Amino acid sequence: MDIQNKATSLWSNFFNVRMVQIRTFHMTWFAFFSCFFAWFGIAPLMIIVRDELGFTKSQVGWTIIASVAMTIVGRFFIGWLCDRIGPRLAYTWLLILGAFPVAGIGLADSFESFLLFRLMIGFIGASFVITQYHTSVMFAPNVVGTANATSAGWGNLGGGVTQFAMPLIFSIFITLGFTDAASWRFSMVVVGCVIFVVGIAYFFLTQDAPDGNFKELREKGQLEKKEKVTGTYFKAMADYRVWVLFFIYAACFGIELTVNNVAALYFYDYFDGITLVTAGLIAASFGLMNIFARTLGGIFGDNFASLWGLRGRSYWLFIVLLGEGLALMLFSRMDVLFLAIPMLIIFSLFTQMSEGATYSVVPFVNKKALGAVAGIVGAGGNAGAVAAGFLFKSEMPWNNAFLVIGIMVCCASVLALFVRFSPEKEAEEKALFEKAQLEGLELRAARAVNAVNNSRSVVDEYNRTHAEKI
Repeated sequence: MDIQNKATSLWSNFFNVRMVQIRTFHMTWFAFFSCFFAWFGIAPLMIIVRDELGFTKSQVGWTIIASVAMTIVGRFFIGWLCDRIGPRLAYTWLLILGAFPVAGIGLADSFESFLLFRLMIGFIGASFVITQYHTSVMFAPNVVGTANATSAGWGNLGGGVTQFAMPLIFSIFITLGFTDAASWRFSMVVVGCVIFVVGIAYFFLTQDAPDGNFKELREKGQLEKKEKVTGTYFKAMADYRVWVLFFIYAACFGIELTVNNVAALYFYDYFDGITLVTAGLIAASFGLMNIFARTLGGIFGDNFASLWGLRGRSYWLFIVLLGEGLALMLFSRMDVLFLAIPMLIIFSLFTQMSEGATYSVVPFVNKKALGAVAGIVGAGGNAGAVAAGFLFKSEMPWNNAFLVIGIMVCCASVLALFVRFSPEKEAEEKALFEKAQLEGLELRAARAVNAVNNSRSVVDEYNRTHAEKI
């Protein structure tokens, strides 16, 4: 049983929030943005935290690892939860419960307590899986890659915005007369309150699927029962393609998470004359590319699929992942600021297109276990971030750590060529793709006819009124 009445267009209905698919799209990207902002809100303030609490380089490395480690567990679990209770309730509870450790980190007064809160905050990173799940059930095959990539990309913007927004919030508290120690703590309390409110809004403004919530659909027999969810989850885990995508996502999103954690410190420590705010602004340029880069990955994924079917999505994934690895290797060799910044942006472009390309493939691996696939692949991103975190925790210079990671990403790109689909699956998805395209064209044609008819009505009314006056 598949979800029905998915939207066949994103951009033509973009501001029509009366459509549940579009309203959900906007809520899910904003919720993910809020989570991402909260997840990495402390990263640009680590310069202050490090000095106040006296962290060593090794301890900073452990906080980087902690921030993404718990998310691995969260993403495995949250995909299963989405299949059982639906993305609406899953997101609502994640946001509300996640607000407490985000605000609570302000209570940390030692490395151990700070590490514990950083570990707990990492759980809200599982929000990504719900975002991809929710847009996947709302949009048809011809546009699902674009919808997934855009919602995730705009959500990931939170990682860029926080790089300059948190230092500004911190500065406001300083201006009000608070100390450095109090200001970074109050800044995190503000963020915690925001995601709490977003969680409440998500409950009232969205629903699980185009035709209703999962509970209602199960009562009508339009969706598989909860009891079957666990079985399909383990079936998805047995699919080698899921684990190939797990490692691929480790090589793109895992690297983005790592850069979000270390970029401000990297530019502050490795380039002369960089202030806290300047380092944050430079680091923000990496995350801000999400405003369009991840969307491009999804758009090209959909376009490659229109030309070469599902295998076209895999080819595109290989191309952008290879570009990411090469760009990162070049960035690691830049030791002059005016060369490092453009190379960081190019590296960011390929990284985020790779993420969009990955989740243009995910919805087609196993539709009956969409949550399982989305969760496992999403967990791969955090596994990659944990692995990369150990390089930055070691005695290796950070620029050499970037070089090693770039080489590994180039090697991982080859894995994309092993994501294959049966001829029957290719044919089935091609038919569904073409059907969705046709429905989208018919919808646009109907709107055009309505617009013409409305124009004629206006002209006729004008002529009739003018004739009466004469």
